[in-house]
Amino acid sequence: MIVLVINCGSSSIKYQLFDMPSKKVLAKGIIERIGLETGNLTHKVEDSKYSFEREIPDHKVGMKLILETLVDKEHGVIKDIHDIKAAGHRVVHGGERYSGSVIINEDVIKGIEEVSDLAPLHNPANLVGIRAAMDALPGVPMVAVFDTAFHQTIPQHAYLYPLPYKLYKEHKIRKYGFHGTSHHFVTRRTAELLGVPEHTINCIVCHLGNGGSITAVQNGKSIDTTMGMTPLAGVMMGTRCGDVDPAIAFYLIDQGICKDYKEVDNLMNKQSGILGVSEITSDMRDIEDGAAEKGPKSREQLVLDMFSYRVSLYIGAYMAILPRVDAIAFTGGIGENGPIIRWGACLNLANIGIRLDPIKNKETWRGKEGEISSSESRVKVMVVPTDEEGFIASDTYSLVAN
Repeated sequence: MIVLVINCGSSSIKYQLFDMPSKKVLAKGIIERIGLETGNLTHKVEDSKYSFEREIPDHKVGMKLILETLVDKEHGVIKDIHDIKAAGHRVVHGGERYSGSVIINEDVIKGIEEVSDLAPLHNPANLVGIRAAMDALPGVPMVAVFDTAFHQTIPQHAYLYPLPYKLYKEHKIRKYGFHGTSHHFVTRRTAELLGVPEHTINCIVCHLGNGGSITAVQNGKSIDTTMGMTPLAGVMMGTRCGDVDPAIAFYLIDQGICKDYKEVDNLMNKQSGILGVSEITSDMRDIEDGAAEKGPKSREQLVLDMFSYRVSLYIGAYMAILPRVDAIAFTGGIGENGPIIRWGACLNLANIGIRLDPIKNKETWRGKEGEISSSESRVKVMVVPTDEEGFIASDTYSLVAN
């Protein structure tokens, strides 16, 4: 079965075409700058890449271009768009309504719309992509795969905030968590690597990239995660501050540093984290290079220390609430390719028996997976590259095939 996976943003559409159930990637690409004077499409098939620029006024035109490219005689990989038998959509927020992936109908679309206030930058864009795909592929089953779904197993005592209870009852203010597709995939894959059933594994998954979150998994289910009602909470990220004293927001406004809550929101979401502390970049690769060049007293080294420290704080906290820990799994752009961050985070945990093998840790990156802990380590530490698109394709195939 040919499955198209779509990840739609406000001005972009990422896509991958899979042959299921083998999960072979036939093609992948991205359309960017939708709605601007000049948009562009980049399309990849194995080692070849094809790109062009033209005006792409809306997502409907973007979807049409994707399908035309997939069937193009020179660059395409299928003969006819009717070869596509299903489409899977990444949807950021499912609220409390969805604890798993679902086939999209009008009721599901309504449900996504109802929680759009909780993800105003993402859900509306996801819906635009769904409608554009429905127009371009009439009659083809569509599946919604929610970032929040995996975290719907978090118990109430963990997802509620110590605020007036009516704020939860009337406005659904609570922890939701994100990156659920990645956390679920990595949990499943870690269980496979350890040779244990998914429903028995206890692990801590560290999804570290430009956005980052850490999840405690008990018996294959999420029981807590670092992101909260929004993706701003938790660990330090590329441009997000993560957990800070909430009164800082009031102080920024009282002192005239920010004129209103919108400026505070912009500061904490887009000017903080790695970028805010370094004042140079949000890219951890640049930070690592700068630290190596400038030494231990550099701002870049401070960023490395702050980032590693905050990761180790949450790993330690989640080790305390799990009855046992079978593995700690690192994933995401930094988690998979950042041996310096992995080393720093685990060094802070040496007092509870977490130890890395320096050679394995240094050599495991760029798509490699496997164990990087030493034989003396109390808990196995793994690098497990994530595959969110592959997970979406698998869920889509499973629902449609059945």
